[in-house]
Amino acid sequence: MGRQLSAATFVAALTLSGSAFAAAKLGFVDLHRALDELEEGKAAKARLQATLEAKQKEIDSEQEALRKEKEEIDRQAGAMSEETRLQRQNDLQRKVVDLAQKWERAKTEMNNKEQAELQAIFSKLDPIIQSIAERDGLTMVFEKNVFAFAASQLDYTNEVMRMYRAQHPQKAGDKSPVVDKGDATQKSTTPKAPKRASNK
Repeated sequence: MGRQLSAATFVAALTLSGSAFAAAKLGFVDLHRALDELEEGKAAKARLQATLEAKQKEIDSEQEALRKEKEEIDRQAGAMSEETRLQRQNDLQRKVVDLAQKWERAKTEMNNKEQAELQAIFSKLDPIIQSIAERDGLTMVFEKNVFAFAASQLDYTNEVMRMYRAQHPQKAGDKSPVVDKGDATQKSTTPKAPKRASNK
């Protein structure tokens, strides 16, 4: 999860006059890391993963039912009239199309849920970043991923997370679900597409 800084904004910073750029005081925040380490970010990832797994399980179950139906049609094809066989194959194909459409809707829903989860956190992060910039007289604060290299002393990520936790403490007893940090940033929030059933 993360946001991309506008390329135009970054180019504008680089095209400042020499004196203006030299006078500029810059900083950066690793929002990807902040989302991974903040309790609300972990909880959001866990919620998204739970929703994804539930939807994937439902899609996989329906796909398996269609696979079995196709096998049954193939086994019984010799004993069916041409009209019956074509009718059942057409019904199966309609179900396959319906499942593909269901997957598309699930994918869109997951994308919307992810954006909603992100926005809820960013709406709290943004004023914190702005307050730090004003406090420390920063001309600009960038996301880390726009730099090929940035000196560690320009990194305000820890300060942003410290202030976030201070301003938005977790409620007592509200523990975030455990997320495997090893692959929390690698898991997709999009359900896998169902495989197409082919007619012999």
